[in-house]
Amino acid sequence: MEATRDRHLKLLTETIEAVNSTLDLEEVLSQVATNVAHALEADACFVYLYDERADELILRATHGTSVEEMTRRPRMRPGEGITGSAAAARAPVMLESQAHLDPRFKNFPNLPEDEYQSILAVPILIRDGTLEGALNVRTREPRAFREDEVELLLAIAAQVAQSIEHAKLYAEAQRRVHELEALARINEAVSNSLYLEESLEAIVKTTMDALGAAGAALVLEDGRIAWPEGVASTHAIRQPLRWRGREIGELVADRGTPFTDAEAELLASIATHAAVALEHGRAVMRGVLAQEIHHRVKNNLQTVASLLRLQARSSETIDPREALEHSVNRILAIAAVHELLTERRDEDVELADLVDRLRAMLVQGVGGGKDVSSELQPVSLPGVRATALALIFSELLQNALEHGGDRIRVELSRDGEEVVLAIIDNGSGITEDAAAGTGLSIVRALVRDELRGTLDLSSDAEAGARAAVIFPI
Repeated sequence: MEATRDRHLKLLTETIEAVNSTLDLEEVLSQVATNVAHALEADACFVYLYDERADELILRATHGTSVEEMTRRPRMRPGEGITGSAAAARAPVMLESQAHLDPRFKNFPNLPEDEYQSILAVPILIRDGTLEGALNVRTREPRAFREDEVELLLAIAAQVAQSIEHAKLYAEAQRRVHELEALARINEAVSNSLYLEESLEAIVKTTMDALGAAGAALVLEDGRIAWPEGVASTHAIRQPLRWRGREIGELVADRGTPFTDAEAELLASIATHAAVALEHGRAVMRGVLAQEIHHRVKNNLQTVASLLRLQARSSETIDPREALEHSVNRILAIAAVHELLTERRDEDVELADLVDRLRAMLVQGVGGGKDVSSELQPVSLPGVRATALALIFSELLQNALEHGGDRIRVELSRDGEEVVLAIIDNGSGITEDAAAGTGLSIVRALVRDELRGTLDLSSDAEAGARAAVIFPI
C-alpha cells in the first residue's frame, strides 16, 4: 500500500510538472497519457478534449494506440460511449470486465477498444464544472479500480483541465499577437505605397497569411474582382467593405476548413483597413488623374494656339473655310491622342491605333472616295511625342488627300531604334508652293523639335509623292 501511495504521489507530481513545464497542450496531453498508464499499470490511456462549437469529444492523445496511425480522429458527443457518458454525467464511470458489451459502448473502426476488458473514465472539469474533456484508462485483463485510483485519476484530470485553460489563454494571446502583426503589416503597406494596386495586393496576401486561407480576393461594388490571389475552396467567408455608411465592396477568403468566430472578427478588422486603403487610393488616383488631365489640356491648348498663330502669320493666301477645316483636323488629331491615353490609362500610345483612327477620320472628312490603304506595325510612343506625331500625320495625309493621287498608302514600321512613318500617293508629286506652305512648315517644326527626327520628301512624275518621317524611338 505504501508503495502504491508513493507511486500515485509521484504520478501526481509528474503531472503537475508536465502541466507547468510547457504551454504546448499536445505535449502535455501525450505526457499525461503515458504517465497515467504506467502509474496505474494500465494497458492504454485515452485523452479526449471537448470542442464546444461542435459539441464533441475529440481524441487528442493516447498511450497504447498511436493517433497518427488513425485515418480519422475518433470523436463522440457527450453521452455517447462510456467515456462520453462520464463526460455527460460529470462523474467517473467504471466497468470491471467486458466493457465492449456494455450498451453504452461505442465502436470506432480504427480504434481497437474491444480488446480491452476494463475501463475507468473520468470527466475533465474546471472549477466551475465546465466540461473540458474526458480521459480513460483500460486493461486487457478484468480489473476493478480501487477508490484511491479513481480519486487519483480525478486529481490528474483537474490538473489537465488547468493545463487546458493555460493553453487556451496562451493560444488566445498568440492569436491576438498574430492579428496585430497582420494589421500592422497592412497599415505599413497602405501607408508606404502610393499605388492602389500595391495596397490591394498587400491586403489580400496578408489576409491569406493571417487566416491560413487557400485564396482571397477584393470584390468591388460593381462586381469586378480587383485583386484575386490563390484558389477558391469549399468554405468561404465574406466581409463587406464599408466607407461612410456605404458598401464599396467586400473582402472574401476561402479555405478547406470552416472559419472560427475569431477569424471572422479578424477579417472584419482587415476589411476596415481595406476600405480605407481603397478609398484613399481612389482619392489619390482621382487627384493624380485630374492633375494629369489639366496638364494635358493646358499643353494641348497651347499647341492649338501656336498652330493658329502660325496659320495667322502665314503670308500665303488661304481660304478661311479651308483654314478652319485644317484647324479642326489638328484639334481632332490632338483629341485622338487624348482619347487613347484615357482608354489605355497608360503613359504610352500605340501608334498603329492612333494612325488608323486618324486615317479613318480624315478619309471620311476629305477623302472624296480615294483608295487609302495602310500597313502598320506595332510601335508605342509616350503621350507628348504621340501628340506631335498625330499632328504631323494629319497634315501629311490631309495634303495627300487634297492634292495627291487617287491611291494613297500609309506605312508605319520600326527599323532598329528608328520609327518610319510614310505617306505615299500616285499623284503628280509635291509642288514647290506646297513644300513651302504652312502645313509642311508645321510638320518640319514638329519633326525637328518634338521628335528629333527628319522629314524626307520625294517626288516623281511617274512614282508619285512620298513623305517620310524618320525619328528615334
